[in-house]
Amino acid sequence: METLLEKALTVDVTEAAASTSLAAVREAERYADAIIGLPPTPGTPEWDAEQGTDVPAERERAWQVLQFRIELVAGIDPVRTLVGLRRTGTTWDLIGRAAGVSRQSAHERWARRVTDVLERGTG
Repeated sequence: METLLEKALTVDVTEAAASTSLAAVREAERYADAIIGLPPTPGTPEWDAEQGTDVPAERERAWQVLQFRIELVAGIDPVRTLVGLRRTGTTWDLIGRAAGVSRQSAHERWARRVTDVLERGTG
C-alpha cells in the first residue's frame, strides 16, 4: 500500500498548480477592480460622458499596470498581463517603472517571452 507521503511526493500536481495560479490571477484582478474601479455601464450618463475621451483607455492601462504590479509582488507570472500592455502600446519604460526597474531591465527580463506569445498569436 502506497504511503501518504509517497502519494504526496509522486502525484501529478499539474492541474492543481494551474488551478491555483488561475485563482491567484482572478484575485489580483478583483483587487485591481476595487482599486481602479469598474468602467461605467454602457448606456448610462457616465458612460456617455466618457465617449470620445481618453478616459476608457487610461482606465484600462492603469488597471493593467496595477494588475502587473500585484502579480509581481504575489509571485505570479505576469506575461499574460504584459502581453495586454504591449498590445496597447505600453512602453518598456512604463513597464519598468511599474516593476521598479529600468526600461532596459524590464525589456531584458520579459521582452523575449512577450514577443514569443505575440508572434504565436495567443495570450
